[in-house]
Amino acid sequence: MVKFSSPVVSAILFAGVTTLGVDAFAPLKSQSQATSALKMSTEAAKSASDVLWTPSWKSGARDEEFGSLGQYCEDLHLVTRRKTRTVDCGPIKFGSDHPIVRQTMATTDTADVAGTIEQVMRCADEGFDLVRITVQGRREANAAAEIREGLFKKGYDIPLCADMHFQPKVALLVADALEKIRINPGNFADGRKDFEEKVYETEEDYIQERQYLLDAMGPLVERCKDLNRCMRIGTNHGSLSSRVLSFYGDTPRGMVESAIEFADICRSMDYHNFVFSMKASNPLVMVQSYRLLAAEQYRMGWDYPLHLGVTEAGEGEDGRMKSAIGIGTLLADGIGDTVRVSLTEDPEFEYKPCNRLAEMAEARLATNDDSKARQEAVKSYEDTRDITTYARRVGELPEKNEDESVDASGFLDSNGSVLSVVTPEMFEKENVQYLYQQLGCKTAVGMPFKDIATSDSIFMPTIPPSSDTEARTAIRRLIEVNMGVIVPAAELEKDPLPNAVAFMTLDEAIEKDGKLPEGAIRLVVGLDGDEEEETLLKIKDLDPAFIMLKPKKELSHLHSSRRIFEILNANDIKHSVIHHFTSETDDSNEMAISLGTKIGSLLTDGNG
Repeated sequence: MVKFSSPVVSAILFAGVTTLGVDAFAPLKSQSQATSALKMSTEAAKSASDVLWTPSWKSGARDEEFGSLGQYCEDLHLVTRRKTRTVDCGPIKFGSDHPIVRQTMATTDTADVAGTIEQVMRCADEGFDLVRITVQGRREANAAAEIREGLFKKGYDIPLCADMHFQPKVALLVADALEKIRINPGNFADGRKDFEEKVYETEEDYIQERQYLLDAMGPLVERCKDLNRCMRIGTNHGSLSSRVLSFYGDTPRGMVESAIEFADICRSMDYHNFVFSMKASNPLVMVQSYRLLAAEQYRMGWDYPLHLGVTEAGEGEDGRMKSAIGIGTLLADGIGDTVRVSLTEDPEFEYKPCNRLAEMAEARLATNDDSKARQEAVKSYEDTRDITTYARRVGELPEKNEDESVDASGFLDSNGSVLSVVTPEMFEKENVQYLYQQLGCKTAVGMPFKDIATSDSIFMPTIPPSSDTEARTAIRRLIEVNMGVIVPAAELEKDPLPNAVAFMTLDEAIEKDGKLPEGAIRLVVGLDGDEEEETLLKIKDLDPAFIMLKPKKELSHLHSSRRIFEILNANDIKHSVIHHFTSETDDSNEMAISLGTKIGSLLTDGNG
């Protein structure tokens, strides 16, 4: 019996990307405008009129003051940490001049002082830099002080963050004991009941409530400033206030504006020891929100660090992949200063994926010679992505040809496709039924059938010889249920396989003028990310069933792939693109993190 490792997966989303102008990455309008936003009072704001509120986005006043929204990351072609100020949190520091901070959240009842102390100690021993605990009321605030003191007595100075909701007065108490306070603009002050009874249609309606926000937030800001406590202004997509929802809708823009409003209060009181977060359970919403906030900070001259996280990511491979898609995508552009991987597991188990994402991000920086060389090896291209929106690139699917006995439209799926790599020994008699199961096939009397979870196509680097009739019969049964069987053209030329799909590199396909080997019915072309634009234009004449993209190791996977999609979109080449991802690990969790980071960072832009 052959031992099967995790199949090599190629993930795909068919998406259409609207080509947009380079204004999406325009520089700041002027340095004087950027620095003007940094002027503020050093006295505590007493009324909303004392606060230096950021100019309105909706009215266009912000564009007039600071220019159009521009860059969202430090460098589009070389991975560089976004430059931020340093924020102090007890013995640790957040910011671009410091390592990425790894943090988690306790799952114990905070009122259980001994239990929480034990769990925090386990998290610290695992390697975490910070632990967040929930503080619902006065009882938990008092317990938090005991927890902090108990940890000190046991020799643990790991900083603690109080997670606050609905309780401004309790936040004042807990600030006396803990190093960091996390407030959610959606329910700290902006979630009061009477907001739900109003409709905010105009700017005037919206800003009338700001005095209430200042009254609730101001005392905490003063306390944090006096004690040098850290604060996280943490917007959550799932708990935006009804006021924000009414005016901005359930959108990334609403998340960003909610956080900026609270930051304005902090800044007007000359308090800057805070970080932002823009969490959502949907990685697409999360990525767009963080990018939008980063872009707003760039154009206004702000430099506050960012805490990254995907809310309620789940458990196992799913939770790790979901976190990797959101967090990994942002880290890949140098965005993010502290990370939490939110799993429905004990917090100690969050450390490995959290640390892995941070390690991958640090290794990817252009300050490392190898990484810089791969990024600089990517041919020049213009990045025209619009980070303020999301649009899926709609790739054209293979169509059925009445002259063919196989329906090629089944080779890919419009809702996203999965291809699996299969080797000849998997088709041996004792293995084939297990193979069908691994491919997600339903079976009846040993015959495979495709289902919603079945691999759409398989890729076979080598195939069983035609003399192996049992293996060839098993392959034929997959082809008969419209599963694409993709085989290198060189293999098919040596030993034809009826109704196979011939795989060629783009250069090979051009050299052969797209001529297929005997028995093959369709062509798939492979790209390595280093092709010249004039070479890529020949894809139109070849008209392959689809494209498989696997950048060569000498190139930055992210940037070479972005370049390919820029060229395809600019030249109206609409063939579907499969991201060909390979992994050498048998650890499914590690594979999920790597796949989520490498491919997710492209799919979040609708590319693939």
